[in-house]
Amino acid sequence: MWPPPNDADTVTRMRAAHERASAALRVTVDRTQAEEAWGFAGRTLGRPVMTPDSPGWLRIAATEAGQQITTFWDGGRTAQQALPASIPRPALRAIHDHHHDGWDYRAELYDRVHVRPLAVTTVPRRLTDSPKGQWFQALRRSFRILATVSTDRRTIEQSYLDDVMPRMLGEPITTEAPAPWVTAHGDLHWANLCGPTLCMIDWEGWGLAPSGYDAATLYCHSLLMPTLAAQVQARFADALSTESGRYAELAVIAELLDTVPSGTGIDHAGLLRIRATHLLRRAIPRPREGTVTRPGQT
Repeated sequence: MWPPPNDADTVTRMRAAHERASAALRVTVDRTQAEEAWGFAGRTLGRPVMTPDSPGWLRIAATEAGQQITTFWDGGRTAQQALPASIPRPALRAIHDHHHDGWDYRAELYDRVHVRPLAVTTVPRRLTDSPKGQWFQALRRSFRILATVSTDRRTIEQSYLDDVMPRMLGEPITTEAPAPWVTAHGDLHWANLCGPTLCMIDWEGWGLAPSGYDAATLYCHSLLMPTLAAQVQARFADALSTESGRYAELAVIAELLDTVPSGTGIDHAGLLRIRATHLLRRAIPRPREGTVTRPGQT
């Protein structure tokens, strides 16, 4: 989850689109719950709603007309169709597409889950609850099940890794994975994981990724909490301590460094750079100014 966009016009436009989608799907915003869940740069907005028979969650995504990135646009629909029910996640009930004023919108109506995200930001300094051993066992089991799902969707493209890894991490660098890619959630940070009972949300980017990608993503999003990062590293040592895991971690670090502002202090980007230096056993390029975002990043 991200804070609301600074642009008031985007906030107004997205809330209006959410109201239109609510009317089309015959649901009402649940005014007893003030919660709004924003995606990166206001590209998505989710709110609790009431359907005629039960609570739901209505999420809308927006893109300029004709600019949809199919992987992310269709992720929720294809996840509902392809992933087994044994992977704990909210069920998708309905989809509504509409066009308004130069923008395309997709609304997805989900069951409302009765567990909460473990963080309110993608890179937390604290969790809303402490995951226990059974929670991690359920997550490991979900990884195993997910890896058996056959798909031609891709969470990330090899061409992007060929570009971003040397650009962010310097050379020499191996940009091809040492093991076959496997199916992954693709955006596994603490705001997309619920507890105390496991539920995995936001499947828009699921698809093939380097082996160990989900575990590496979770670890890299834990670095501002050293005890938690160490726990993730220990729980998924079988994935992260291998050559494939090392590659996946470097791929995730490069991707994240390409999407977060550079900083001179020990912020998240600084910790990612320190970790990359440790893995590579050499210095990496100096951070550059500004932020570049991979298309579809949320």
